[in-house]
Amino acid sequence: MTYIQHYDAPLGRILLAADEVGLTGLWFDGAKYFADGLPAEHTERETPVLSEARRWLDLYFAGREPSFLPPLHPAGSAFQQAVWALLLQIPYGQTVTYGELARQLAEKQGRPRMSAQAVGGAVGHNKISIIIPCHRVVGTGGSLTGYAGGIDRKVKLLALEQTDMTRFFVPKTGTALL
Repeated sequence: MTYIQHYDAPLGRILLAADEVGLTGLWFDGAKYFADGLPAEHTERETPVLSEARRWLDLYFAGREPSFLPPLHPAGSAFQQAVWALLLQIPYGQTVTYGELARQLAEKQGRPRMSAQAVGGAVGHNKISIIIPCHRVVGTGGSLTGYAGGIDRKVKLLALEQTDMTRFFVPKTGTALL
């Protein structure tokens, strides 16, 4: 069974979803892939997993780095899971590029190279945004791009983490993402 709750964040309303194992979704209302993967049959109810996710979000939006992760249960391919595991290793207030993630993944898999575009696709389909910090991934040269919740939210999330924003820019529409 999937359970949902809504969370009113400073950056907009969030839909949380969880099963008995862990958090399965965290989406800003109106995000590009809003409720992607949410089963048609779900129940709005408080659960221990959702309580932990709300507690994590309360700390995060208060400007503090949470010292724990709520139980997570993201659904995706083995490739997506590998990319999302790398996202969880990006420190609070830090960023990496899509290319850096591709190099890390290639190294872990013993491959000579990995497509930054393929990595970007997996990052973009992360169903547990913020907690699995896809907002910490930037384009080469500092372009702030590729956040399904919207570039404005990406900027605000990075600023909330007190990330040094001086080297970043929002690309013009129609520019390459990676």
